[in-house]
Amino acid sequence: MTSSSAPSRKALSKIACNRLQKELTEWQVNPPTGFRHKVNDNLQKWTIDVTGAPGTLYENETYQLQVEFPVNYPMEAPQAFFFPPGPLHPHIYSNGHICLDILYDSWSPAMTVSSVCISILSMLSSSPAKERPADNDRYVKNCKNGRSPKETRWWFHDDKV
Repeated sequence: MTSSSAPSRKALSKIACNRLQKELTEWQVNPPTGFRHKVNDNLQKWTIDVTGAPGTLYENETYQLQVEFPVNYPMEAPQAFFFPPGPLHPHIYSNGHICLDILYDSWSPAMTVSSVCISILSMLSSSPAKERPADNDRYVKNCKNGRSPKETRWWFHDDKV
């Protein structure tokens, strides 16, 4: 890992800890459909199994999503990516990075891990084809050395999938 991932090693703020404890408790009581949090002792890094929704191209397929929380969560969006191999999708790169506006420019502190997961499942469910983004090879080549997806200047132009 490079210095770009160093913030994830810093201790969470008290606000972030309290918020994540609350979200984790709510998740355990009422997890979003299609998601299973894999329990570990790291509140700052969640691993979540994502199962494709019935009637979609990803039905019954399971993928692993990692969600890492910044020190000042929820004021800053979490970093979310799929462990390769992630789903073949026009907004998911082969290195697992996800092009989804709520993870970057459209993040709001009112959002939760559950709302992020539901948005990702909705994005998967609406896909008309299983394919990589057109610029996948160039993007992945430029993301060497564990570069964070948050370092990318995303261009959100396609809201159909």
